[in-house]
Amino acid sequence: MLHFFKKYKYFFIFFFLLCAVIMYLFYDALKYRKSLPVYTPSMVNPEMVDSLIQHEANKQKHKIAAFKFINQNGDTITNKDYEGHIYVADFFFTTCQTICPIMSDNMVWLQEKIKTLPGVKLLSHSVTPDIDTVPVLKEYALHKGADDKIWNFVTGDKREIYYIARNSYLAVKTGSPEQMYDMVHTENFILVDGNGRIRGFYDGTNLDTPDKETKNMQQLWEDIQWLYEHEKSKK
Repeated sequence: MLHFFKKYKYFFIFFFLLCAVIMYLFYDALKYRKSLPVYTPSMVNPEMVDSLIQHEANKQKHKIAAFKFINQNGDTITNKDYEGHIYVADFFFTTCQTICPIMSDNMVWLQEKIKTLPGVKLLSHSVTPDIDTVPVLKEYALHKGADDKIWNFVTGDKREIYYIARNSYLAVKTGSPEQMYDMVHTENFILVDGNGRIRGFYDGTNLDTPDKETKNMQQLWEDIQWLYEHEKSKK
């Protein structure tokens, strides 16, 4: 047996080196195979999209529109503050007693995670701006332990919030016809890349339970990390 191994020593060395190279190349290919879709209105449930843009399929055209809101500190927040930044957006209201507390707690969880990724931000829009004034948002943000360098809670004109929710984020259902600009907000967290394009929708109430239908918070965190490294590699 020893004689056999001596005879074929170089063959075995070559064989093991070849296997190592193949395994490395296979792993490397798998590592970079991951990608995230660029969402357009045509890819989303029509209930979540304004009828005028439902058939838009141009991945370069659909981006988050310009916006101008007021945050919990009374500061003006615009799309310029988020240009070049990966961020996660959602829609909520402070008096909500159903899914909003869970969503906010999960956003707090996410805030702690993204502190390791400089420049990644969070943006929560109130769907009841008449109630969620600056002082109300400030109290809510303090209660949640929000870091205002990372996480903005914004209020503003209800029609503008409605417009951006339906036409940009593709994230909320419309109210009844007689209640124009009323919104039925969902549990969606929306991942936006540095170019203002939507890269994913996630269940903001589901921290870690696997679900075949929707992506949960753990998957959101994984996708943020991938997108962060992907965008950093292009700079």
